[in-house]
Amino acid sequence: MVHLSVLRAQRRLGAYQESIGALLAANRQTFGRLHASGALFSREGARAGRDLLLAHQHLLRVVALLQRLSARAHLRGRAALVRLEGAHRELDRLLERSSALAEQTGTHLGRICGR
Repeated sequence: MVHLSVLRAQRRLGAYQESIGALLAANRQTFGRLHASGALFSREGARAGRDLLLAHQHLLRVVALLQRLSARAHLRGRAALVRLEGAHRELDRLLERSSALAEQTGTHLGRICGR
């Protein structure tokens, strides 16, 4: 017998993993552009690089949280669902913060390279 909450949790974890993969790829690409342009060594470029590294740290926290969630995805019961929902809220918050930092870095990079 398949429990629907387990399937929903697994589907949600898969969606988070796809989002993280896309964000990590975008961060790598942005950092590469920052380095290749030489802007990383300017004051604004260093600020953008710090923001990008902070976004990367947030993503690493998300990956660690996803690993904990995937280990618990088989759990059932009210308490397990409450813990999973709390973890999902934290995941959403971290992904949102990471996306905002990456967007801010892209804005810095546009200004720096647009000179």
